[in-house]
Parts: sequence; C-alpha cells; structure tokens
Amino acid sequence: MSWAVVLGLLAALLLLLLLTRRRTRRPGEPPLDLGSIPWLGHALEFGKDAAGFLTRMKEKHGDIFTVLVGGRHITVLLDPHSYDAVVWEPRSRLDFHAYAVFLMERIFDVQLPHYNPGDEKSKMKPTLLHKELQALTDAMYTNLRTVLLGDTMEAGSGWHEMGLLEFSYSFLLRAGYLTQYGVEAPPHTQESQAQDRIHSADVFHTFRQLDLLLPKLARGSLSAGDKDQAGKVKGRLWKLLSPARLATRAHRSKWLESYLLHLEEMGVSEELQARALVLQLWATQGNMGPAAFWLLLFLLKNPEALAAVRGELETVLLGAEQPISQMTTLPQKVLDSMPVLDSVLSESLRLTAAPFITREVVADLALPMADGREFSLRRGDRLLLFPFLSPQKDPEIYTDPEIFKYNRFLNPDGSEKKDFYKDGKRLKNYSLPWGAGHNQCLGKGYAINSIKQFVFLVLMQFDLELTTPDVDIPEFDLSRK
Repeated sequence: MSWAVVLGLLAALLLLLLLTRRRTRRPGEPPLDLGSIPWLGHALEFGKDAAGFLTRMKEKHGDIFTVLVGGRHITVLLDPHSYDAVVWEPRSRLDFHAYAVFLMERIFDVQLPHYNPGDEKSKMKPTLLHKELQALTDAMYTNLRTVLLGDTMEAGSGWHEMGLLEFSYSFLLRAGYLTQYGVEAPPHTQESQAQDRIHSADVFHTFRQLDLLLPKLARGSLSAGDKDQAGKVKGRLWKLLSPARLATRAHRSKWLESYLLHLEEMGVSEELQARALVLQLWATQGNMGPAAFWLLLFLLKNPEALAAVRGELETVLLGAEQPISQMTTLPQKVLDSMPVLDSVLSESLRLTAAPFITREVVADLALPMADGREFSLRRGDRLLLFPFLSPQKDPEIYTDPEIFKYNRFLNPDGSEKKDFYKDGKRLKNYSLPWGAGHNQCLGKGYAINSIKQFVFLVLMQFDLELTTPDVDIPEFDLSRK
C-alpha cells in the first residue's frame, strides 16, 4: 500500500471523526437537537420545509432551541416579545452583515473591496426618504402609467389573458427599473416611451430567468445545466445594467447616482459595478411584484374585500382635483389616506412574507428573554428569527391565522389597528415582513407607495377576473426568504 493511499485513508478517518463529533449542551444553553445524521443534522428537513420543521421543533422544545443544519449550529428564537433583544444588539456581538456578504458573493458574484454594509446603508438612506422618497413616488407613478397603460393600448381593446404573477411582477419591476435606473433621453415622445417599454421588458424577462434560480443559487444546489443558464443570464444582465449603458439614461434616481459614486470611491471596476447593480435591482425591486400578486389574488378571491378597496379608491378619486386620466402624481397625503388598502397589504404580507432574520454570534453572550429567562449563545453559531411562524401565524395573536381577513388591521372606527397581544402583553413586533432593527428594509416606504399606486391604477383602470375562480389559492413559496 502506497504512502499516498495510507495518508488518504488517515485523512478520511480524521474527517469522519470530525463529522461524527457530537456537541453536548452546556448549562444555560437552549435545548439542543442534533438530528440523526452526522454533520447534516436536520439540513434535509430544514431545506424541504423550513416552516413545518421549525413548527415541529417549537412544539418539542419551546420558543428557543438550537439545531444542527449542514455543519452549522443554529439557535432559533420564536418569541416575538424577545426579538428586540436580538435586532438591536450591536454588531460586535451579533453580526447581521456576514451572512448577507456570503449570499452576495454566492448568488451575484459580487466581492467589493473594503465593503462595509453599515457604511453603505448610511449613505443610501437619505436617497430613499423624505424629499427623495416623494421624487421616487412621483417617478414611479409616471413609469407605471408608461408600462401598464402603454402596453394595454398597444394590445388593443377587449379581454386579454395573462398570468397574475407575471402581470404584477413584470409591470412593477419594469416601472421600478425605469424609476431607479433612468428612462430614454429627451425629448420624451410616444416613441421614447415605447422604447422604455421594450427595454424594461427585456430587463424583466432576463432578470426573471435569474430570479427563478435564486433559491438554488443560495443553497449551492445548481445542476450543471442550471450553472450554464445562470452564467448566461448573469452575463446578459451585466451588459444591460453596465455603467456605460446607464450613463445615457435620463432622470436617474438620486439613489443610483449616490450608489455609483459610492462604488467609484471604493475603487470598484466597471465590470464589478455592473454586477453590483444587478444585485441592487433584485434588492430594490425583487419583492414588490410577488407582494402585489398576493394582494390582488386575495382581493379577487374575496368579493367583500375587493368591494371595500374599490369603494375607498373611488372616494379618493371623488376628492381629487382632476380625473385619473389627467393625474400625473398620487400625492403622499392621498396614499396615506387609504386605510382599507393598507390593511389588505398588511394582511397579505402577514400571510405570505417569510424572511429569515439572521445574526452571526461573534462573541459568547447571554441572551435575555422577555419572560426573565436567559440563555447562553456560543461564538460561531448562527441566531435565527422566523417571524412568519411567530408572530405572523400565531393563533394566540391572530384569530384563524391561516385565513385572509381584509380588515384585520383596522379598528372599528376605520383607523389602523396596532394593538395585538401574546401572553397578555401588547406586542411591539406583531408583523415583520420588512425585517427589524438595524437591518430593517430601507426601501420600505418606496415599496409600499409603489404597490399601492400599482393597485390603484389596476383597479381603477381595468376589469380583472380569474379565469379559474374555483381553483384554490396556491401554496406560498417560502423559498423567497
């Protein structure tokens, strides 16, 4: 037997020993569940149905426990009263950047020099708030009209059949792309608007091909064919969103200008800038379309809810100074006076939004619970919150939590309902579709305004019908976390 074979066998034996070492629970740590498969632990169950798996673990261990998933020990916290102890913890103890950077590199091939997500957020934040938010909202309304009404006029009168997800996703992403990344250079004519529709459709259809591969990219489970497809689609998107191409576009958002300047200050090459811009297209536009799809689907399946929203929007139009065909903007005060639509959006997100809130445990620490208990967390582990299970699907917080109730977030007087309780105590975190704490979505206001404008235009300008109204609502896609 050669020395190479002997060394190989020894290495394999050492690896087997490392994989089969069993971690033991220390005093003060959460309940530990390693599963039955060395190293993998619960990876297969977790990857197949995270919500179902974590529900079973909660029934077995309570609202905090540690599980082994693919070599990583993940502590899961499902007590919403205790979430603030995690989401506001400083990065020196619980880091919320490391996992984001890992996914940024794995999915989008983006490796930025001296990258500091906190610094980036602080620079981008002013471009999504206050005056700049109003500018984005106004531009979004204009671009929604360009793609939504323009495509319809080109298609001619009469009924047209289209998948509701594609309808919602395509028009919102296309309008969002034009809003953030710019439109055809002046003069603005019917021809330039037609070019915006063609170009934005190209961006959407290419992006959608990549979007369908994102769950596999995140898990690192692409087949050989998928890898080839992903490489081709990414290459196409990098060309479409290259800085050179975008330089010719007009009315680019302050967000884009600021982000490109930030990349240039870091010394990022134009090739890498294009990759970063594809990542930002997904980050800023990738969830609005699916959210609008669920909202419209729930309305179409619930005539009472649809009538309530239509009635509210018609009231808004009665108070407007001009007919909808002449309205160039929807002022913020108008968008803020739609409590029924706000409730429908909140309920849709409660039922379908399933983001993981993750933190890397940078240093050994004691995690205080709201009920007075305290648990020790180990450096190197990962901490996970899953608001989709609790609070969003908790029957103690929401009566019949699996059922869509359009007025669930309305008080009897029509104002927004914010009082929800668990264990007799009022909840601060009663629904978290936008994240929380240090990493709450910066574009929340822009996204909400965009979805509401889209729904307003669709319900006021179109008649919608489900071609198969008796078919049940599809299962929620929890792979979009």
